[in-house]
Amino acid sequence: MGSPLTVSAIVPCHDAADTIRACIEALANQTRAPDEIIVVDDASTDDSARIAAGYDCRVITSERNRGPSAARNTAIAAAGGDVLFCVDADVALRPDAVANALALLEADDDLDIVHGTYEPEPQTGTGVVERYLVLREAHWRHRFAGPANVVVFAVAAVRREVFDRFGPLDERLRDCEDVEYSARMAGRASIVITETVAGRHDAGSTLLRALRTQWRRAVPLASLRPDPPVRLERINRMRSLAATALALALLPLAVLYPPLLLGSAAAIAFALAADAGLIRYFARHAGRAAAVRLTAVHVCFLAVLVCGIAVGLTAPRRPATTPDRSIDHATH
Repeated sequence: MGSPLTVSAIVPCHDAADTIRACIEALANQTRAPDEIIVVDDASTDDSARIAAGYDCRVITSERNRGPSAARNTAIAAAGGDVLFCVDADVALRPDAVANALALLEADDDLDIVHGTYEPEPQTGTGVVERYLVLREAHWRHRFAGPANVVVFAVAAVRREVFDRFGPLDERLRDCEDVEYSARMAGRASIVITETVAGRHDAGSTLLRALRTQWRRAVPLASLRPDPPVRLERINRMRSLAATALALALLPLAVLYPPLLLGSAAAIAFALAADAGLIRYFARHAGRAAAVRLTAVHVCFLAVLVCGIAVGLTAPRRPATTPDRSIDHATH
């Protein structure tokens, strides 16, 4: 049995004054506290850096906003732990999250990444969009609990060797950087999704802002395919997306032939039937009345996602890997 693993918690942060305090306090109050907490403030325009500096953690500030990939790369380079516990600034971990992640890694030397999940209740707020975002994210992780090929760095404990093998995150991407990294690993890393490593997420957003974010994330998806091909676990089912695409395609034709509106409605009904598990999840955690509103929001997200992917399909495919650059850690 080797020495116990050391862990560095890394927190990219941009304009997170409302949530960074809860994030750091949750890390500091773990049953197995991280050996260090590193916050990289990505040129925030609020008090995020000042708030973080009031805690026993290392704060690295960026003079210009470079995006979450660059912030995480900076933290990884500065960290000294065997394990990099990545957590977003709007996530407050459950007290046993770090201990549970390390227990899994220490029990299996071949396990590379422990991918955590969100609690079904938001950290703050009860708005319909916030509930939708949190429940959607929690549901797909619940659905794919167990061995996986995808990682989302919002709640993930990663062995340092992973970044040594596959390189840093792609700093050209401000969205979908975790999808690109999962495609780059292409099943060559051992990943497990577990509900024993969890946190409460603050997803506060208006519908318009959330849909804009969905659009930005949707456009690059078509070009981020793993090579060699492996299955990457998806939030949305392919048959749901296909049915939504059909519904949208029929709408302009319905101007010439109105009965096609029935076909469009039937396609949306099929899409929702394909996502019946998610809708039941809504009802279980938010109640039936709220589930109706959450389902309406879901249709909006499906439509934006399909349109974004369609636009992305017209763009040249980007490489699945980034230039080979090693992370020179513990030098900042």
